[in-house]
Amino acid sequence: MLYHFDRFSLDSDRRELRRDGTPISVEPKVFDLMVYLVDCRDRVVSKDDLINTVWHGRIVSESALATCINAARAALGDSGEEQLLIKTFPRKGLRFVATVLQGPVDHPTPALLPACLALPDRPSIAVLPFQNMSSEPEQEYFADGIVADIIAGLARIKWLFVISRNSSFVYKHRPTDVKQIGRELGVRYVLEGSIRKAGSRVRIIAQLIDAENGAHIWAERYDRELDDIFALQDEISDKVVGAIEPNLRNAEFNRMRRRRPDSLEAYDLVLRAQPFAYSHLAEDAAIAIPLLNRALEFEPDYAAAHAPLALCYHSRLSRAGLNEADRNAAIHHAHAAIASGPDDAAALGIAGFVIALDAHDRATALNAFDRALALSNSNYFALCSSALALSWMGTTEVAIDRATRALRLSPFDPLNYLSYNALAISYLHMGQFAAAHEVATRSVQLNPRFSVSRAFLVAALSRLGRLEEATAETRRLLDIDSAFSIRRFSVTVDIEPVVFLPIAEAWQRAGLPAL
Repeated sequence: MLYHFDRFSLDSDRRELRRDGTPISVEPKVFDLMVYLVDCRDRVVSKDDLINTVWHGRIVSESALATCINAARAALGDSGEEQLLIKTFPRKGLRFVATVLQGPVDHPTPALLPACLALPDRPSIAVLPFQNMSSEPEQEYFADGIVADIIAGLARIKWLFVISRNSSFVYKHRPTDVKQIGRELGVRYVLEGSIRKAGSRVRIIAQLIDAENGAHIWAERYDRELDDIFALQDEISDKVVGAIEPNLRNAEFNRMRRRRPDSLEAYDLVLRAQPFAYSHLAEDAAIAIPLLNRALEFEPDYAAAHAPLALCYHSRLSRAGLNEADRNAAIHHAHAAIASGPDDAAALGIAGFVIALDAHDRATALNAFDRALALSNSNYFALCSSALALSWMGTTEVAIDRATRALRLSPFDPLNYLSYNALAISYLHMGQFAAAHEVATRSVQLNPRFSVSRAFLVAALSRLGRLEEATAETRRLLDIDSAFSIRRFSVTVDIEPVVFLPIAEAWQRAGLPAL
């Protein structure tokens, strides 16, 4: 069974613990203890329960048990003081308190045959002709048009190697062997699908497959009315592109942890840094910053390194001391990302966010957002980054639209807490406090260790008049981030006082420190 919680995955079959996809080594008994606690998360587990299950009833000293529990907490980034995941109930036992998602584990067999073509030094994909499932052979043109639009959209993603239409269409009306096609074209991923048109409706099914082992990474089904064939092509291709990009990003992160190429050092360093760069946590930024700086030593004009580096320095500024050197570094790398990545929608979106919050340069930020979305209207980073900045600017309708689009394009992205935060700010500004509470709760569920998400939940509860709950949530927030204060937070986000001041007042009523 595979369990997901906080930023971890626990694979009980393979006996693997991973944080953001990176393996974490733990002792066998520590792993067994974690699995048992997660399995029994709906109840408190006593010391006797632990000994009977993990040690099979053998005699275990109190110190050995405590050592094992402490090791489990340490592996999960928890502690006896915080108890964010493993909570102690005095004289009763332990309980795993994080939200857990679970599902079966598919362990595909890796492909063993050698590739006919060497893989490029960046992620690579071929989009195969979609199978026409309609009874009308003349509908082939519609299926081909959809695929052509998807290929064109993917080709706008700078870091992606995309096989041209003329090459991938060689496989039209041929039996599909994804592994063989991957070897023949020299690509890591294959997108395939089918289209069925019946009367005024069309159904499109698309699935992204790892060509190395045949594992399915992503799949979606679209059912639409066929009022305007060209508008429908644009809608479907935009949504497919937007859904594919973050899934490819996540898959590459996991793959690069397993394989380190000898070439393209800057690219490799950026991939290793990215899972830490986008968490908005100062402790993760400390891991990513040296990797990204090293990447820039190899390639100084690398927008894909400048943008996450700007975000890392922003995280340090706002959550680790308000150091002016961090602010200056964040702004410097954001401008460098814009200068070196004029055709990189993700870099432009992230740079615009940092410039909006750290430099309060609204004109430059809005220009960066416009350029990003002109390049790719389905780019996840451009949408959620601009939604966050626009929400603090009070441009609520656009912020809500972009955050909602980001969520729809990538419904299972672990970074969706950022879009939920943009919605929470906008709903608080609009006085829709119940809606703000709903999205803030979702944000906390996705990233329970991010103090900012909890701050919006505090504000929503306070504005709803649920002060007892708001005060309790304030205590949890300060347990996570003891240095959080309204003044410290305002340094970056107080762009439009009419947006920030009512939220600050709600925080004060709930007991968040002003200074």
